[in-house]
Amino acid sequence: MKPFLLIQSRPETVASDNEYESFLRFSGLDDIQLERFRIESSPLPDIKLDNYSGIIVGGGPFNASTSHAQKSEVQKRLETELYSLLDTIIERDFPFLGACYGVGLVVTHQNGVVSQKYSESVGPSEITLTEHGIADPLLVDLPENFVAFVGHKEACETLPESATLLASSAPCPVQMFRVKQNVYVTQFHPELDSHGLEVRINTYKNAGYFPPESAEELIAQGYAANVQEPVKILRNFVKRFAKTG
Repeated sequence: MKPFLLIQSRPETVASDNEYESFLRFSGLDDIQLERFRIESSPLPDIKLDNYSGIIVGGGPFNASTSHAQKSEVQKRLETELYSLLDTIIERDFPFLGACYGVGLVVTHQNGVVSQKYSESVGPSEITLTEHGIADPLLVDLPENFVAFVGHKEACETLPESATLLASSAPCPVQMFRVKQNVYVTQFHPELDSHGLEVRINTYKNAGYFPPESAEELIAQGYAANVQEPVKILRNFVKRFAKTG
């Protein structure tokens, strides 16, 4: 099988390692089948899409809605590199799954609007599939309503005309969408379980996502939540797009 490629942008090694381990565990891939590249550390090399079954982009502390003047040089570089990669991915309708930061990247790339209007509190949120979501092959075995972990400073305010809305929530209208047939983006975290949420909360306790003194309460809420459904998206993505070499 041709491997999948996970592109990560988390500078914090503990959170980055946990994210990679989560994608491995819930996708059913091993560390040979899921290659890893930390784009915040090094410039993205020339990616030959034909060498891969699909591309996955994980989350991170960067926000696409930050003004250009306030973005760090690292964020400016990695966004330029990822936008260039998205040019080819979307043109070819190449299998892609962007979680969290993928919303900012793809919405901006496709001329939608990302803002802080629908920012979300950290923790479980009820997600509802649209009619298109119910019929989508990546979501076909998920219930119409399920719980997933969220926690973001920004979200999609205006969906690009090229996008098909697949899932929504009361606090955040755009939770998942598709561009063409094979390019998928989720606002919620399909890779995140309760332990992973604990790692994120402890890592980003002082990053402005929530009052630091509420960390233990948020961790407890995470362990009390049932978030078994979203991980099916990762297995479905692998099952649908895995290619033989």
